[in-house]
Order: sequence, then structure tokens, then C-alpha cells
Amino acid sequence: MSSRTLSDIKLPIGASESELVKIAEKKLGKKPKCFAIKKKSLDARNKLDIKYVYTIEFSSDEPKKPPVLEQLPLVKRPEKTVLVVGSGPAGLFCALRLIERGIAPVVVERGAPVETREKDISAFMKTGILNTQSNVQFGEGGAGTFSDGKLNTQTHSPLNREVLETFVQFGAPEEILWLNKPHIGSDNLKKVVKNMREYILAHGGEVRFHTRLVDLEIKNGALKSARIESERGQETIEVSALVLAVGHSARDTFERLRYRGVRIVAKDFAIGVRIEHLQSAIGFAQYGKAYTALPAADYKLVSHASERAAFTFCMCPGGVVMPAASEEGGVVTNGMSDYARKERNANAALIAQIRKSDFGEDFEKNPLAGVEFQRTVERNAFAAGGGAYRAPVQLVGDFLRDKTSDKFGAVLPSYGAGTAFADLRAVLPSFVSAPLKVAILDMDKRLKGFADPSAVLTAAETRTSSPVRLERGEDLQSVSAKNLYPCGEGAGYAGGITSSAADGLRVAEAIYKTLLEN
Repeated sequence: MSSRTLSDIKLPIGASESELVKIAEKKLGKKPKCFAIKKKSLDARNKLDIKYVYTIEFSSDEPKKPPVLEQLPLVKRPEKTVLVVGSGPAGLFCALRLIERGIAPVVVERGAPVETREKDISAFMKTGILNTQSNVQFGEGGAGTFSDGKLNTQTHSPLNREVLETFVQFGAPEEILWLNKPHIGSDNLKKVVKNMREYILAHGGEVRFHTRLVDLEIKNGALKSARIESERGQETIEVSALVLAVGHSARDTFERLRYRGVRIVAKDFAIGVRIEHLQSAIGFAQYGKAYTALPAADYKLVSHASERAAFTFCMCPGGVVMPAASEEGGVVTNGMSDYARKERNANAALIAQIRKSDFGEDFEKNPLAGVEFQRTVERNAFAAGGGAYRAPVQLVGDFLRDKTSDKFGAVLPSYGAGTAFADLRAVLPSFVSAPLKVAILDMDKRLKGFADPSAVLTAAETRTSSPVRLERGEDLQSVSAKNLYPCGEGAGYAGGITSSAADGLRVAEAIYKTLLEN
């Protein structure tokens, strides 16, 4: 008997999921031998009758044996190295797929392994001394490691399911396979990326930390070699392929690529602040009195009340605001949650669109104009915070009235490197701060309490996405240099963990195909 699927099964809060097995048993007339939850979401439209909604799959047949993997032609290890630059989700998944295809890559990461990286970030918050190569932006796992680990994506790639299954294989909670809004949590992500590294090493790959790409040799429209720099000095490596999975903050790499004639174009992005509320207030606004019996509530809001759209991004329920600078003299924020999402505050990026047209003709003459804009805002935040990477903060009520705050209310900031009251107009340009003010009041109409005067704004949120795109062709190679494969979020082809990982898989397949043909 083939498997059966039932959708739109509703269970009240607190009901045991064993009830789902009973439903399947009733449909079959006997106990199912195969049973799986395929999807789980929360329907909170009626706060007096909140329910979980499930899709289940079941069968009376014995479980099928896993399918035999497709037998692919083995590729001999290339005489010249396949070099993967960056160990974020794009780089890691690319390396994993290359190994599956018989290609042992060398992965280089400018930052530290995740265990050391965690210590470096903790030291930064305590001392105010920034390690520019090991921080929230740089290091094993990429920027996403110190985030909420959200895996929901707006892309519809057939690879998305494979990404989730791979995360589970390396230690992520199995529930990410069926939750409507899956997340791993920063605490789990640290373990997962370490497991991926150990797999790469165990299967013939190399992983080199504290190793930075510093230059490329491009001849006759093709990449010939890469120069890398580590604690041992500089080394030139001949490559058959180089994957640029450097992340959205590798500004020095972007500059070197441009110098070498690699085609880079400016793209739209967004900047703003982090907004913090009490998690209990968000829970009550979303679920009513039932919020205490439910997982930490989240939200996603968009406002078109101004000419310039504003929206929330990377919402972290029960999380903290992280100091995420990677350059000296700039303050950058990011959000992080552990799997349990048990911290007192909720936080999210509250950001406004930045368009290429905001830079006039500069973005045509200088595709890195957006990088310079980000840097200016970050330095403004550093100055407004008084130095030592303290972040400038302002209460929502005072922000709306253009008044510098002088004391906190119910919401205390969670930013770990210290804060200072400031007028955020000194940090953000008016074409950003003005639509954010309008958006706060507009969003409050859909999420009551969003405009709570005691909510805290922390600046600056500037690294939501890459401000550039490294142009590539249909073969996924740079339009400027064969053998060079821009990949993931930093290259402008992804917007989060899942889409970055999927792009890494695509690039690995493209490399495999090219090596087969050659």
C-alpha cells in the first residue's frame, strides 16, 4: 500500500502529538508501520482558539530501504587545487558536495575555528578590543553561526530540503524538517559546523584557519593561481577552481577583486537599527494570554507607509543584540538566539531600503560606494557611542520625538559591549531615520506594542546583505575570469543560511561538471 498524506489536522495547545498516530491508525484500520510529521505550524489568528496545524504521512507497509545513491563517475583529484575561500554555509556546503563528487577541496578561512571564535567574541565584549579577523562576521560558520539559525527562506529551490536534511545529518534538531519556521539556534549551530569540518577533514579535504585570500593571478580571462596569507606567511597556490564564498563583510577582498578587473556591480541593500522589546510583550501581542504555553513568539513586518519601504529582518525571539564589528572604529549590530529562545528580550533588525540611486553616479564609477556608505554609518555609530565599541541607543518614544534618552524603562538593552544614550539622527541619514519613524507607528497597527515608548533602538544594523554582486554567467563562473566561482551571500546570490547553502551546492555541481568535461 502506498503512503497516505493527511493535511490540516488541528490539535489544541498542550495536546500530545501521539494523537496524530491515533488519527493515522483510524484511517488505516490498523497501526501504521511508517509514520512521519511532514509539516507543523501554529494558527494564532483567533487568540481564543490557538491550534497547531499538521500534515502527516503514514503507511501500513514496512519502511523502505534508503535509495541507493546515484553512481557518478569518479573525478581524480585535480593536479591543481580546488580552493574554497570562506567557511560559512555557502563554503561548507560546497566543500561537502565536492567531497561527495570525489573532489577533495582545500577550505581557507580568515577567521578562527568556532571554539576559538566564541572566546574571541566573548573577550571583545568584555575588553572592547576587537579582533578584526575573528568576530561575529569572520570565522568558522560565517556570520550565521552567531544568529538565530533561521532556516526559513523565500526561495523555492529544490535544494532547500537537501540543505535541511544535511543539517540534521550533522547534528541539527530533526524537527527542522517539518516546522513551518525552522531554526537551529546559535548554540546548536556551533556544534553542527564543527561536525561538518571534521567530516571534511576525515574525507581528504583540508581546512586552514587564520588564512586569508590576498590576491589572484588572472591571465587571458582565466584564474591561474591564488595568493593566500597565514601566520606562516604568504603562499601561491595554482588552482583548477576557486570558490569565493567570502560573506558580505569581506570588504578588502571586494577591493582586491575590483583591482584585478573582476566584474563587481552595486546592488540594493538595507540599513537601520536593532529594536528590542520584552519577549513577554511580543508573546502577548501575538497569542494573548496563551503565550506562556507556546514557543517564543516571532514577527515579520513590512511598511510601505513612506516612499521608502521599511521592514523587520532576522527577528530573534528570546535573544540578544550582538556586537558585530569587523573593522576598527565602527559599531555594527546583529541578533542572536540560542535554540531555547529563553532570553528576556526579543530583537529584530528594523531597516530601510538603500537603493543604488541613492549614490547618484557614484555607484557606476565605484561599485563599492555602498560599502563606503555602510562604513560611514558604522563610524557614526562608534562616535555616537563614545568609543570602545559601545553602541548608541535611544528609546522608541524619544526617537519619535527627536529627544536623546536619559534613562531606560521596562526594556534594558542586551548589547554586550556596553551602550550610550545618543540621538540616532547623528548615526543614520535622514532618508533612513524618517521612514523608520513612520514604519514604527505603521507596524504598531499590526503588532500592538511595537511602538512601545520603552522599546530600545540600538545602532547600527548595516550588514543585512551584501551591497555588491560579483557577476557570474550561466556556468556560475565569473564573467571576468574562468575558474572563479562567486558564491553565496557575499557574492550577491543568497539572502540567508538556507539559500547560501543551496548556492554552495549549485557551485560545487558546476565545478564537478566542468572538471568532467576537461
